[in-house]
Amino acid sequence: MPAATAPSATTLDRTALRAEAEQVLQRLVGSPDARLREDQWTAIEALVADRRRALVVQRTGWGKSAVYFVATALLRARGAGPTVIVSPLLALMRNQIAAAERAGVHAVTVNSTNGEDWGRVYEDVRNGAVDVLLVSPERLNNPGFRDEVLPPLAATTGLLVVDEAHCVSDWGHDFRPDYRRIRTLLADLPEGIPVLATTATANERVTADVAEQLSVTGTRTLEDVLVLRGSLDRESLRLAVVSMPTHAHRLAWLVQHLPELPGSGIIYVLTVSAAADVAAHLRGHGIEAVPYTGQTDPAERLQAEDDLVNDRIKVLVATSALGMGFDKPDLGFVVHLGAPSSPIAYYQQVGRAGRGIDNAEVVLLPGAEDRDIWRYFASIGFPAEDDVRLALSVLGDAGTPMSTPALEARVTLRRNRLEMMLKVLDVDGAVKRVRGGWQATGAEWNYDTERYARVAQTREVEQQSMIDYVATTGCRLEFLRRALDDPDAAACGRCDNCGGFQVSRDVDESAVTRAGADLDRPGVPLEPKKMWPSGMKALDVAVSGKIAPAEQPGTGRAVARTTDLGWGNAVRELFATGVPDGETPVPLRHAAAAVLDDWARDLALDGIVALCSASRPQLVAHLADGLSRYTGLPVLATFRLLDDSLTRSDVNSAHRLSQVARRFELPDDAPVAGKRVLLVDDRTRSGWTLTVAARQVRRAGADAVYPFVLGDGE
Repeated sequence: MPAATAPSATTLDRTALRAEAEQVLQRLVGSPDARLREDQWTAIEALVADRRRALVVQRTGWGKSAVYFVATALLRARGAGPTVIVSPLLALMRNQIAAAERAGVHAVTVNSTNGEDWGRVYEDVRNGAVDVLLVSPERLNNPGFRDEVLPPLAATTGLLVVDEAHCVSDWGHDFRPDYRRIRTLLADLPEGIPVLATTATANERVTADVAEQLSVTGTRTLEDVLVLRGSLDRESLRLAVVSMPTHAHRLAWLVQHLPELPGSGIIYVLTVSAAADVAAHLRGHGIEAVPYTGQTDPAERLQAEDDLVNDRIKVLVATSALGMGFDKPDLGFVVHLGAPSSPIAYYQQVGRAGRGIDNAEVVLLPGAEDRDIWRYFASIGFPAEDDVRLALSVLGDAGTPMSTPALEARVTLRRNRLEMMLKVLDVDGAVKRVRGGWQATGAEWNYDTERYARVAQTREVEQQSMIDYVATTGCRLEFLRRALDDPDAAACGRCDNCGGFQVSRDVDESAVTRAGADLDRPGVPLEPKKMWPSGMKALDVAVSGKIAPAEQPGTGRAVARTTDLGWGNAVRELFATGVPDGETPVPLRHAAAAVLDDWARDLALDGIVALCSASRPQLVAHLADGLSRYTGLPVLATFRLLDDSLTRSDVNSAHRLSQVARRFELPDDAPVAGKRVLLVDDRTRSGWTLTVAARQVRRAGADAVYPFVLGDGE
């Protein structure tokens, strides 16, 4: 690989350099008439001629990727090493690799889906055959990559690019702990290696935070970072808000008006379950719609992206998993079924539309449940200090590296929160990821209570700002631009409040009725657990490995998930904080009966077994008795509660199982022996209470057990 060399600013003819840069741009975009924007040239000049560090904050579609591809071509032509691009999403990587090839720049990627290619990629990088290496932020702290690949790569890098740089800042709407690892990479770069950070969604606070982090080596100060902020106007976007009285009306609006929207586009929803349900409803009305979430199989996600890019479907119904990096220049519309919790996040998502066309339509359909969903996601932020201290203590006492599952058995945090916390502690130097898991470093670490509180307060302000966006009578785009501290924010003349975009609020009542019928159709499957959590021996629970099929329940049913948009509302209200124990509400009685009519008719059930509840004993007893009277099935047994203390649901699977493993017992085996049983409880959250109870009933001789609850989820 060529050694990184610093071209002398005095020997470069900047006029000739710009001409050369525009030739590369023309190859990149496939047009002989292409010319660089002034800020594009300013950034390229700073990187290539002056070897500076720069932060470019420009709207989506402005051409930030052109800056680093053109700069790469110019630097490589002058003997510099390869460009390293830290990029957050695989979709972004695929699009960027294709774009780079058009400019004559050979780009490769290292990510979780191409492990078999890593050795060859690393060898090509060492041999100088690669112009651009794209890596995910998570890869930077992979022990093998960090310890074996990163040091020589940092020493020979010609340009470092941090894409979607707002993720570096925990003040941003999409903070990712892995991005903080970039600070270490910056510190390891030799003097004179240019750095470019880019984002479309950074207000002044985030911009200052990112710029400060770019200045981490040597005597660099904030003044050494060139910050280029441009106008965040999007001339192609026409924004509107359509408020509807019920979710059935919102679904009906989609069915009626989605075919009228230009081209193909995206419907953003707030939950995984909503993505599946809305896509199914649209397909039922002849609209080609596909769900896309973080739980979608990777191969299916790739196919869904390709189908949208090539207009084989009308719409992708997506969570925020489809965010940064998805590139379809002619995307005709973005609709939000439910508002994101931040105007900044909203601006980023609507920015997917209208990049390469003159007009794109953006519609927000806010929902009454939006705030509840925001509160839930806000509740799973950075863990409390006691949880963090416990994890550090366990790692410190272990003496050897601990895997995440092993650590999970010793702390209460759920897997996703535990992994996020470990990443933050890693960046802070308190723990280190090594082969075999994690280990404590012994370094002193302070819980920054004040900062976490300020970040939480910032989130609350953003949520209120999103509520204000819905209610504003002023220009929609100007509101979003001001939220991003755009000094040039002005009325767009194109939104519904400016008078340039009139959106029909009419809905056909028959469509509302059908949507209401779909929403009123209760029942979601409860799939049985197949594996015990790891590390249960450490919690004095003697289970491990696979759950024996003879001890598993069958697939059960819940009336609704707490995140659902139809019956989910009734379930959320029933289990809301402060609602007292009592009888099953009448609407949920009818819903439970409807689920049994639809699901249990072929199960040949012999009777009901009721669970016990420390928090809602009256509800569970009333539900079991009511189902018995409705079906004619006898209540064969009721579990006995051995410990009536309230348990925590906000813990990981291992600790949830340890809480319930010996919490209740079946008083007598005889009533259930040889029977097919409906196992009734009020709700399920982790699934372990039902798993333990079903195991006891199966061990008592029951031929089959089918769980039934009102609610599934927190």
